[in-house]
Amino acid sequence: MTIVFYLILGLIAGAIAKAIKPGKQGGGFLATIVLGVLGALLGGLLGNLITGKGFDFTLHSNWFVSLITAVIGALIVLFIHGKVTKSRA
Repeated sequence: MTIVFYLILGLIAGAIAKAIKPGKQGGGFLATIVLGVLGALLGGLLGNLITGKGFDFTLHSNWFVSLITAVIGALIVLFIHGKVTKSRA
């Protein structure tokens, strides 16, 4: 998948993850894209490990499955980010 697809998918996945997780997460447009792209990479890695396709970050499914795995990955990244920033405060 191209980097443009990851950016668009990241923006959508990050926005969905922020809408699902309760509370104020902070961050703007760029933070949402970064959250979503990291989530897409993490979701792709976990999805490939679960399905036995090896250690690979790329998403090999159609766009809907890629979006679902990216949102799950973004929720995990958002949870970790919340724990790290909460412990700093």
